[in-house]
Amino acid sequence: MRMSRSFGSTLRDVPGSSEISGGQFLLRSGFVRQLGQGIFSYLPLGWRVLRRIESIMREEMDAEGGVEISLPLVHPAEIWRESGRWDTIGAELARLKDRRERDLVLAMTHEEVVASLAASEISSWRDLPRLVYQIQLKFRDDPRPRAGLIRAREFTMKDGYSLDRDAGGLDEQYSRMFAAYDRIFSRCHLPVIAVGADVGMMGGSGAHEFMYLTPIGEDTLVLCDQCGYAQNRQVAKAAKRTPVVEEQLPIERVETPGASTIEALAALLSIPEERTTKVVFFAAALQSPQRTKFLVAVVRGDMTVNETKLASAIDATDLRPMTADEIDSIGCVAGYASPIGIADHALVVVDDLVSVAANLVAGANEEGVHLRNVNVGRDYAPDVITDIAVAEDGDPCSVCGFPLRTTRGVEVGNIFKLGTKFSVAAGANFTDDDGTEKPIVMGSYGIGVGRLMACIAEEHHDEKGLCWPTSIAPFDVHLCVLGEGSMSHADALYEELQSNGIDVLMDDRGERAGVQFAEADLIGIPLRIVVSPRSLKLEGLEVKRRCEESVSVIARDQLTQWVRADIVSRLK
Repeated sequence: MRMSRSFGSTLRDVPGSSEISGGQFLLRSGFVRQLGQGIFSYLPLGWRVLRRIESIMREEMDAEGGVEISLPLVHPAEIWRESGRWDTIGAELARLKDRRERDLVLAMTHEEVVASLAASEISSWRDLPRLVYQIQLKFRDDPRPRAGLIRAREFTMKDGYSLDRDAGGLDEQYSRMFAAYDRIFSRCHLPVIAVGADVGMMGGSGAHEFMYLTPIGEDTLVLCDQCGYAQNRQVAKAAKRTPVVEEQLPIERVETPGASTIEALAALLSIPEERTTKVVFFAAALQSPQRTKFLVAVVRGDMTVNETKLASAIDATDLRPMTADEIDSIGCVAGYASPIGIADHALVVVDDLVSVAANLVAGANEEGVHLRNVNVGRDYAPDVITDIAVAEDGDPCSVCGFPLRTTRGVEVGNIFKLGTKFSVAAGANFTDDDGTEKPIVMGSYGIGVGRLMACIAEEHHDEKGLCWPTSIAPFDVHLCVLGEGSMSHADALYEELQSNGIDVLMDDRGERAGVQFAEADLIGIPLRIVVSPRSLKLEGLEVKRRCEESVSVIARDQLTQWVRADIVSRLK
């Protein structure tokens, strides 16, 4: 491609619309432009990167027996109602009506559509297993789009779906997709780790997320450097030290004016925070049957409630903080709350560590008063006892006991064992070899293509601009043409390289050397070749790798062969 005929330009100033370095360089170098909040256009350079990433994905999915399809962006609401997600997914699911007032959905994912297709296309066990995938636009009305392409509302996704006879077949395809994802990210030169994850709105029996570790990430990951334990904090568990066994003492009222926080309470009573209980109030949306239920979560005072674990413990589809009036309505007093005596007004969920800790301090549901020596079982009966605490830095690993550490990451891919949730809803059944009718067992596998591109830009840049890996760079060579009399030689080289399968971006605009070199560094193509009067006199051309400082001179008659060998070596 000749730059004089391309579309889009580089920018001198850093745009204010992206708070991360890689995103700023994507805007400055003319790869993308922002149209609206979380909505982007891909200019020619960005589109070529996107297509090369997609090519890698297609190769790896095809290698695992995947077949590519294309599914609609607009869905009738009926299939989302059948799966239950019309009611359980909030405003991030874009709903609309057509001219006949029929409800429609803009796709944020395609499990319902694939299950519907499976119901019509698969009838026998002989039709299984199958693996289908697509690379297509999605829309999620994210309330907080940020970090450019990393958290966009409109995005391109590779989503794949496995269809199997049983859980064993799902496990096999899941394992193969796990390995395929490792290869995709490796070929894109993005370091990732796989962590256990919450199944969330997808449901099913298990999930993994592929995380790019970076301070800009919104997900917190819990890792063990000793045994390799790796989980999203949403589901991570820490080993909890069993408290010393104590005799249960009688409850005592104690005046605690102004001690409405755990810190103030512990200081006033001269006790450690672990000797107190923390009560947190939620309104929970329950799916079966659909209703809202008030929820009181109880953890030890030195711990934090994990809302994902809490929602999972009671099969809630959503949690929100209770209002002050709602807290009053169940007989509690904020800052001095207690689970004692509220069983008829709210679900009480207690962390498993609280259930075995004796003689804790809890609120008295009375302003300025707490209770000493509160004990689970004797003084109140929880509806649920389970792990609902956040795993923190330094907590012991639940597998080996080594101290855990937390870090931040961006999710670039995910895989889910969906099971039969969507197939049952869609009536996607098959006749097994024993003549019985069974639901198809499904898996789901997604990678955000634009998000992956943005993370690669974040990983591969320096102070001058982008430094694309060869496998996904928009072009193989950036050809700079300097000085009078150089263009005819550059044209010949351009045609020669192109005819040998080498993609070339030629700067034929006649700009001075400093401008061309600065833009070459900003755009980040792996190899820069300069055609100039000086190089022509030397009967060789100046060659510089983007990630290196040194410049080499390669003889003109050897250049194409040298470039081909260089590309091959960097693709290994």
